[in-house]
Amino acid sequence: MKLVDNKATLSFSNGSPSVEMPVYGGSIGPDVIDIRKLYAQTGMFTYDPGFLSTAACQSAITYIDGDKGELLYRGYPIEQLATQADYLDTCYLLLNGELPNEKERGDFHKLVINHTMVNEQMQFFLRGFRRDAHPMAVLTGLVGALSAFYHDSTDINNPEHRHIAAIRLIAKMPTLVAMSYKYGIGQPYMYPRNDLSYSGNFLRMMFGTPCEDYKVNPVLEKALDRIFILHADHEQNASTSTVRLCGSSGTNPFAAIAAGVACLWGPAHGGANEACLNM
Repeated sequence: MKLVDNKATLSFSNGSPSVEMPVYGGSIGPDVIDIRKLYAQTGMFTYDPGFLSTAACQSAITYIDGDKGELLYRGYPIEQLATQADYLDTCYLLLNGELPNEKERGDFHKLVINHTMVNEQMQFFLRGFRRDAHPMAVLTGLVGALSAFYHDSTDINNPEHRHIAAIRLIAKMPTLVAMSYKYGIGQPYMYPRNDLSYSGNFLRMMFGTPCEDYKVNPVLEKALDRIFILHADHEQNASTSTVRLCGSSGTNPFAAIAAGVACLWGPAHGGANEACLNM
């Protein structure tokens, strides 16, 4: 974001002096008026429920325009990523700003796949829920519980700690989701396999049983991977804003993500997908 050769002037009909505010231009999308000093200069706030015309932060991660069908991750069009990259490549891109080279790709995939297991006590934690509990209620509890297991990566001011927490969340989320699903239907949990892809592992943990070997359908595997890519990031949506607000207090990163999961549950957010599936 850079300062543009333009200024916004706010004038008042009651004769109060007008106020000039700087204007910044993004690399894509509309310009923004910097109103940070508005209260100091005028004693007034802006009123914008729902952030309908407000940018809450500066970001170079995602650009989305639903009306035009545009979705860019770090400047890459979503259709390009969906055909030429997989979900973990996309995660690397979102975290680091560029797609990985061959060595970086191998190292990152191995790092995530090798951390898909969760603490064995998680299955005992699950037993506290009713079998018919809503999956999002269970997932909110499980993700929040991660904060009780990992005390070595909670300094959010440490870049290495932030990276460790991100890897753990990416790696363990499919395992937690599959565990909650298996618990609900009364089937045994399936441990992750390091020789499978991220999406293939998730399919096996969800639909495999110890009774026989589960063969991953490559068509379903690719389709699921593309779904993951499409949902990897959606700009400053409700759950992202929730996580940012929680994180601003310096809270445990897993607790902040649990709050984001709780927000995603709502019918005006991720719950809308649930309504479509039910319909």
